Amino acid sequence: MLRALTLQDNGVPIYVQLRDQIAGAIGRGDLKAGARLPTMREVAVSLAVDLNTVQRAYAALEEDGLVTMVQGRGSFVADPAPPSRSRSAEIRTLAAKVAAQAQAAGVSLDELAEALRHLSGRAAP
Repeated sequence: MLRALTLQDNGVPIYVQLRDQIAGAIGRGDLKAGARLPTMREVAVSLAVDLNTVQRAYAALEEDGLVTMVQGRGSFVADPAPPSRSRSAEIRTLAAKVAAQAQAAGVSLDELAEALRHLSGRAAP
């Protein structure tokens, strides 16, 4: 996981790049539920960035429900949330958030939809 993390000088804040790369790895299934993430210090040293920057990325992942941080043990990929009655509202909110991030990165909604179909294994022929 640590070797897969890269930073670009593209104007996107470093913590956002880290958050998005880790979230992407979780979304693709590269990181499974319960998998231990590298320590924040390991990431900071490996990428030569400030520890606070990595902490901010991990906190954002925890806030999004993708990561669980356990004091003294580390950070782990969170188990999927159980279905709730307002699941469709949660899905719409998540879709709007991802769409906004994609558009900010210059990715069209059609490109995003195709990438999601590919991730689900239902890519168009």
